[in-house]
Amino acid sequence: MPRPERDLREACLKEALAIIEHEGVERLSLRDVARRLGVSHQAPYRHFPSRDHILAEVVARAFEEFARHLDAHPKSSDPDRDMGLMGEAYLAYAAKHPLQYQLMFATPLPSTDTHPEMMAKARHAFDMLLSALRRKAAEQGRSLAEEAIVLDALFIWSGLHGLAMLRNSSAFDTLGLRGAAIENSTAHLLSRFGDALGH
Repeated sequence: MPRPERDLREACLKEALAIIEHEGVERLSLRDVARRLGVSHQAPYRHFPSRDHILAEVVARAFEEFARHLDAHPKSSDPDRDMGLMGEAYLAYAAKHPLQYQLMFATPLPSTDTHPEMMAKARHAFDMLLSALRRKAAEQGRSLAEEAIVLDALFIWSGLHGLAMLRNSSAFDTLGLRGAAIENSTAHLLSRFGDALGH
């Protein structure tokens, strides 16, 4: 009996993620997805016009899951504490879901012009950070230009991303870094953000 169309679409996405995990994103193709599912080569095309379309959907779902994770982080009325909690949630997600993190932030992605829904989901986490920085500035009675807020957000994101990538690689082991330095790296990074953004 043929698969229901909705089931086929979900199966294609699941198989695409498995291919990326085990063989790399460069090996992803709709033909290979079809072969692994035991369906005709044309079947996936009923849902995904091209390889880029299925990749964009896989990435969009990763961003959606990432956004839910960040939305669920404990909240604080203090903007500095809230940004710290958000940073901890960011690093926790990267550690728990290295494949999805790699897909979102270390993979050549399809054009955002062609796949605006992927871009919309990707913006969520960054917009959360911008909102926290605006709140911090307002509570301190400071008026910051939007460009300054974006630059502060990029500064924070760069640090979090760098630490996440180092943790997910073998870099710390290669350098022989262990113990307290690694265990305290998150708290230290977040405290330095607070110092740097004290303005």
